[in-house]
Amino acid sequence: MTSGHSRVATLADVAARAGVSRATASRVLNGSTRVVAEELRGRVLAAAGELGYVANTAAQAIVRGRSGSIGLLVGAIPDDYFNPIAVGVLNAAQRRQVMVTMAVSGDDHSQAAEIIAGFRAQRAKLLILSGSRRSDGEVRGADPVAEGLAAFSAEGGRVVLIGAHDLPYDCVRVDDHEVGRLMVQRYLELGYRDLTIFAGEQAQGTPGSRRTAGAVAALREAGVELGSDRIIHSPFTRDGGYIAAGEFIRRGRPTRAVLCVADSVALGAMARLRESGIALGTDVAISGVDDLVALRDVTPALTTVKLPWVEVGAKAFELGLDEGADAPREIVMHGHVITRESTPPA
Repeated sequence: MTSGHSRVATLADVAARAGVSRATASRVLNGSTRVVAEELRGRVLAAAGELGYVANTAAQAIVRGRSGSIGLLVGAIPDDYFNPIAVGVLNAAQRRQVMVTMAVSGDDHSQAAEIIAGFRAQRAKLLILSGSRRSDGEVRGADPVAEGLAAFSAEGGRVVLIGAHDLPYDCVRVDDHEVGRLMVQRYLELGYRDLTIFAGEQAQGTPGSRRTAGAVAALREAGVELGSDRIIHSPFTRDGGYIAAGEFIRRGRPTRAVLCVADSVALGAMARLRESGIALGTDVAISGVDDLVALRDVTPALTTVKLPWVEVGAKAFELGLDEGADAPREIVMHGHVITRESTPPA
């Protein structure tokens, strides 16, 4: 580095000096397996040498005044939905020998904003958020979480969101619309055409609403119009499923099949249906989404759409450490149906 040059060289500096994109410079300097032309590789390495670029992330954290720590902010710990995501992040971090600080915000956006401010004060390198903000523009008025993330990013921190969102950051999400379609397609293959959906909360921009929309679309394509009386809203929880099943019973069990938008909802529904003497799988077929570990103890075994939450967490971590992109990136993960005893052929 030129004598008297007090500012630490960044990846962007190297890319500019070499006349390549940040993505190309990152592939060369961060050991990516993607092929880079030898001529470009030589230019990047020469520029890095001239500028004294430090490729080691720990050293970069020190000289740039950032702690190098990584934060994981989740909406809740008790929900099995979040546990595998945390496992994915922590496993990926362990492979990199990096420590992760995990915090829980619940459903309180102001608390989430305070936690983000805490990570800002620690000058964390990366912040991964899962389930701490309503997605798809559902936040109205001031959004303290979005404002906190903007400040964190402006100060040099990287942000990765897990789940669909409308903010200008990298994200990893599952295709919830596809999830609903997949489960309907399996029901149709099994001979069921009339379904009731336990849809979770009545709000737009949630996983439950997107899965419901996918299910309704798939039924419509099969020539089945789902009336509003076939969609029952309740909290996106085990207790919510219990409530939805009670309403289903009150309505006279209008269908022989129930599609729950989450396994947690299905578990509560199964308990309520069983209390009423309804034979699960025989009188009423039922399915969920997620493939939670808790399903191992459920009888009959629950049909579900397995979602790759551990892989989602790992992808989010790796995406956050990759500084080679010039624009926000989105990685979409997919699920697949596991058919079990709760949905025998009609």
